[in-house]
Amino acid sequence: MTLPLASRPRNAEALLTALRGELPDAVLTIGPEATVPYAADRSGSHAEGAPLAVVHAAHADHVRTTLRHADALRIPVVPRGAGTGLSGGANAGTGSVVIDLSRMNRILELNPQDQLAVVEPGVITADLDRAAGEFGLRYAPDPASAALSTVGGNIATNAGGLRCAKYGVTRDAVLGLDVVLADGTPVRTGRRTVKGVTGYDLTALLTGSEGTLGVITAATVRLRPVPETTVTVAASFDTFAEGAEAVSALIAARIEPAMAELLDGPVLAAVDEAQATDLRSRGGALLLLQCDGRAAAAEAELAVPLLRDRAATVEITDDPTEADRLLAARRLALPSLERLGRVLIEDIAVPRARLAEAVREITAAGERHGVRIFTFAHAADGNLHPILVVDPDLPGIPDPAWRAAGDIFTAALRLGGTLTGEHGVGTLKQQWLGAELGPAQHALQRRLKAAFDPHGTLNPGKAL
Repeated sequence: MTLPLASRPRNAEALLTALRGELPDAVLTIGPEATVPYAADRSGSHAEGAPLAVVHAAHADHVRTTLRHADALRIPVVPRGAGTGLSGGANAGTGSVVIDLSRMNRILELNPQDQLAVVEPGVITADLDRAAGEFGLRYAPDPASAALSTVGGNIATNAGGLRCAKYGVTRDAVLGLDVVLADGTPVRTGRRTVKGVTGYDLTALLTGSEGTLGVITAATVRLRPVPETTVTVAASFDTFAEGAEAVSALIAARIEPAMAELLDGPVLAAVDEAQATDLRSRGGALLLLQCDGRAAAAEAELAVPLLRDRAATVEITDDPTEADRLLAARRLALPSLERLGRVLIEDIAVPRARLAEAVREITAAGERHGVRIFTFAHAADGNLHPILVVDPDLPGIPDPAWRAAGDIFTAALRLGGTLTGEHGVGTLKQQWLGAELGPAQHALQRRLKAAFDPHGTLNPGKAL
């Protein structure tokens, strides 16, 4: 089955003919049966219709061929990894061609001496971390979706994660990229060295560009030594705001945890129901704090008195099994909420000193519009994830939920924060983008897009 001719973009048949002639049969799939899944991602958002075709790229040559023909014929192309995105950034609609990079999943090099790896974009994040672990190293970016998401997708959104308070976000781990531009031109950016300032930093620009400037075919990434010691602290609080205030106090005391994950009471209850745990019994919020390195125990000892002044209970452990059990609950937070209904997943970040204010604004927005909001946070870097859960039988996100989301975004900007800390803009946050960027910067970013992609064929309608 193929799309009716009336719904196909102009030059679609010419593109399909060119791709059939130059790509192996197993690489190209056509028709709604194969392409409909690519219209949605984990955010629950859907593009209109279904893409024209999917190119299951196994080599960079497949990417170059597809882009060269699509650009010449002005057919939009959507790069895609595992489809775990949370902003609609890799959703592909009618008339587009998807480049599915999940088959490009090789670790091309792992160099323990220089503490770097070269990987294809379809490598699963956790698989790279495990491979590095055989040499006493690790890949520091640690999104909650690490077991599913790909390195290429993480780079496309500049993903954060649980360890980013100490080790930074994905951009801090990317040394260089192999990228194919919109017209099929291959470009290599960055370097293998720790330092280097020759020319503009195109690696940093491409990281977080959501597939709108080029398609990543390989990445050179930094690895770090596995810490000798890790200490985990679990503190429960009566309210989520009190937990946020405690984290702000830790930051003010110059304590730098590797991780500080804060979950509110409704999230804990959802995890308990889905995973048969008893986290909600600890209190109205749970903070999971982790210190690592040779000074981990000393740093945890500094943190515990500050937490005890504010928390209902505080527990400390250096048992890796117990730590993994607690962190597994955090990683299962989103899947547990997805069992309750359709989720609208938000991703604001605010200055860390204003974390508690942001928490109160989120609570007020939910109450004002009658929307259920479940919140967890990478608290040590001010990144909050308010999750709005709505009736799954509704055809779309209801207006009260959008109004609550709009209030949350407005509050984040008023507090000196941002619309998105790590998920990207995609399609879901575009209507608020101008309020953060301002007209001059927004126009400049559009000119940058035009310089990389003059015909606007790369992931159009996303990010900007």
